Amino acid sequence: MRILMILENTFPPDVRVEKEIKSLDTAGHKIVLACSAPTSRDEIITWNGATIIRKKMSRFIYKSSIGCLRFPFYFNYWRKFLKYVFSKYEFDAIHLHDLPLAKVAKEFSVKHQIPFVLDLHENWPAAMKIAVHTNTFLGKILSSNRQWQNYERKMLFQADKVIAVVEEMKERISQPELDDKNIYILPNTINLNDISFEGSTAKNGHSTLFYAGGINFHRGLQIVLQALKEVKKEIPNILFNIVGSGSYEKVLKNYVRKNRLKGNVVFLGWKSYDEMMDILKKSDIALIPHLRSEQTDNSSPNKIFQYAFMKKPVICSDCRSLKRLISEMKSGVVYKDRNYKELSREIIRLSKDKKLRDKLGESGHEAVLNKYNWQKSSSELLRLYEELKD
Repeated sequence: MRILMILENTFPPDVRVEKEIKSLDTAGHKIVLACSAPTSRDEIITWNGATIIRKKMSRFIYKSSIGCLRFPFYFNYWRKFLKYVFSKYEFDAIHLHDLPLAKVAKEFSVKHQIPFVLDLHENWPAAMKIAVHTNTFLGKILSSNRQWQNYERKMLFQADKVIAVVEEMKERISQPELDDKNIYILPNTINLNDISFEGSTAKNGHSTLFYAGGINFHRGLQIVLQALKEVKKEIPNILFNIVGSGSYEKVLKNYVRKNRLKGNVVFLGWKSYDEMMDILKKSDIALIPHLRSEQTDNSSPNKIFQYAFMKKPVICSDCRSLKRLISEMKSGVVYKDRNYKELSREIIRLSKDKKLRDKLGESGHEAVLNKYNWQKSSSELLRLYEELKD
């Protein structure tokens, strides 16, 4: 099939989109991806057999996306862009990544009489509800959570096929009027061809914790720092490496300084994938301390599979999807959301029990090899398009 993919951001990078393109290309489908440009000019490139069409986006248009359900500027930009794309290529399907442009994608699917696939990377209304930019005075005026909820519900019924990232998301969006056979689960598992296990490298005597990802309030790193105050009483040389950055980093650094944790917490900033994996190899325990919310209860972070594959036991909060995955893979332990005392106890327990760490690490590694990998997961994506062909 000839598939038009639509992505609001620039490409590459986007790990999920990259994996989908590679799988569909290998299966014989032809992909054109329309996305925004990282530079000040329009450009067309080839990536892994796919044609990538990038269009420059002004700062005004970018900023207007927050109010796209109330004002036409953002949608009109994409209508003009996609009109140009359709003038150059013919397609058998439209595949939209994430919710916002669903209305525009549906318009083009109707006009050109081709099916519309809605690929929900996350619970968008819930993500907008907790996002920093939608909780400012202006953000609350421009973006209504109820409006996003109604919009999602409407577009779910208008899509021909829907992709969810995890079983809990399928449960959330399932409705009596919506045929579950048209909802496919495609989790953010890892591609085994893109990762190798070389074993952990030598450490220097520290009990080391690891986190990688964005740094904002809802990632829950403040709970880890509270726990470290307790852990330090029993394990003075505990070390916590944080790879990433974000809006909440300054607050966390102030907390570290005020609570005399500077020798125990290292903010490493963003690292390349290879650098991040090298830091992970040297760690004893990996953390996913997300605060529970409508968003995190339905999430599928690829890091949970990366950690398991690298034989790192995981400590995570009891977000529904994370708790289920940890239980199924037997790759870690779960603590009650925001309970820093329980978290501290689990950190101390795993830090002192190498036998348990090894057991959890081996179990997670085997689970990824046997089930939780892209080679297995992508069969749902391929099945979706085989059914569209029929």
